[in-house]
Amino acid sequence: MSTGKARAQLGHAFTDTLLDALDADAPGAAAYAALRPGTKICLDGGSGDHLRRIAMRLDALGIPKTLIIDRDHVELPDFDGSPTLTALGVGPVSRDRVPGFLRNLKLL
Repeated sequence: MSTGKARAQLGHAFTDTLLDALDADAPGAAAYAALRPGTKICLDGGSGDHLRRIAMRLDALGIPKTLIIDRDHVELPDFDGSPTLTALGVGPVSRDRVPGFLRNLKLL
């Protein structure tokens, strides 16, 4: 995806994940939301299948996450408007609870 589209998807991931965590009253969500600006890290999660596997592992650990599905936006050749998993938002999660499998991903 283009750099602009990737940045937009990362913005969706951050915003939606924080709002979902606040709605669920997830531990640390309110404290994180009060931080200005707070720490955000963007990692390369790979393919949609890999993002789904990461999401399942996060669920097993009880770490909040949100899958971002892009739809109705066309950016050929990869995005034809069909629903496509583009990003995975994680957290908020304290540094000491970040699982090793996330630490092994490359920075974007």
